[in-house]
Amino acid sequence: MTRLRDGAVIAVVVIFAVAGCKDLQDKGSPGAQGTGTGGGGAALTAADALTVKGRAPKTGYTREKFGSAWADTDSNSCDTRDDILKRDLKEVKFTDGDCKVSSGVLDPDPYSGKDVTYKRGRSLVDIDHLVALSDAWQKGAKYWDASKRIALANDPLNLLAVDASANRGKGDGDTATWLPSDKAYRCTYVAAQVAVKKKYGLWVTAAEKAAMKKVLATCPGQKLPAGGNPTKAPSRFKAH
Repeated sequence: MTRLRDGAVIAVVVIFAVAGCKDLQDKGSPGAQGTGTGGGGAALTAADALTVKGRAPKTGYTREKFGSAWADTDSNSCDTRDDILKRDLKEVKFTDGDCKVSSGVLDPDPYSGKDVTYKRGRSLVDIDHLVALSDAWQKGAKYWDASKRIALANDPLNLLAVDASANRGKGDGDTATWLPSDKAYRCTYVAAQVAVKKKYGLWVTAAEKAAMKKVLATCPGQKLPAGGNPTKAPSRFKAH
């Protein structure tokens, strides 16, 4: 009888342990998209966890600190700009093969909500860094090695084809100073900025975090984008 009771207790412990493991597996890995728990979606939760510091001086910033523009860091033989045009445009046509984009339609532009036609050489479309490179410089990237800065500048997670005039109006603004005029896109936009800052360990100002949380509070189930390139570019790429 003693052995039977002990065996029963052991069986119960094993069943509980197995059930517990299955529960953890069902919740997914940290990198997966999800709605999150604890009173907010994954994007809002991630925004709340970002480190807050003051903006560092812009001293020393140049575009060259992030490597040459549109480096082919994913080694697919297409430059990063064409990769994003191919991803984000509709009705895409190529100059040669399936790499160099000659035309297409931004339908719609995520920032303004209007349709914009892209034609190579006289383009109304820019590729925006969701987290501007100068903003990144002032919030941590100044202290990185060149490989990480090059990775940020060419990471599809941080890039978006947009209307050129809207992008130039944004400049190097963060969430506290600029948001897309298309209000329906604001949650997606802010979630993407949060994802980039989380992935690369960039900090935010107090005003920036407050603005992020204000936007994301209007869409409590907003997911956090994931993926993109590694945070270290191949060693053949250099920055000045």
